[in-house]
Amino acid sequence: MNRYNNQFKITFPAKSANEAFSRSLISAFSTQLDPTIEELCDIKTAVSEAVTNCIVHAYAKETDERKKTVSITAYIEYDNLLTVKISDRGCGIDDIEKALQPMYSGSGSDERSGMGFSIMGCFTDKLSVKSKPGKGTTVTLKKYIGKQHAAKK
Repeated sequence: MNRYNNQFKITFPAKSANEAFSRSLISAFSTQLDPTIEELCDIKTAVSEAVTNCIVHAYAKETDERKKTVSITAYIEYDNLLTVKISDRGCGIDDIEKALQPMYSGSGSDERSGMGFSIMGCFTDKLSVKSKPGKGTTVTLKKYIGKQHAAKK
């Protein structure tokens, strides 16, 4: 038996306009689990933060627009566990532990609050980050969705 009840993978340009697209996409995909409004808002927020990180940080120095892409792979497991992997092929993260700290921003700009990973962690059941400098980053978000899991929290 296949481990996943349903899944998808999509790659799109790393453009700000696609942040809203990613929220809509994960929202539509999640509805088959009959999420609460809170669960839906949580996963949309976490995915949006991850996609924003790709767009803002991963490709900050890349000039070739064709290389600037974001990939989302999402799986629904039979126990209503939604897993979403957001990946880029950008600059990568030198120190993941440091990047996961609240208020840390790798952009070096006062415009960024450094709360992206903290927000992702608050709105999911599990957050993991894998990255290789010069190769890219994959953020994995896991969240149980659906009424039967709401009572367990």
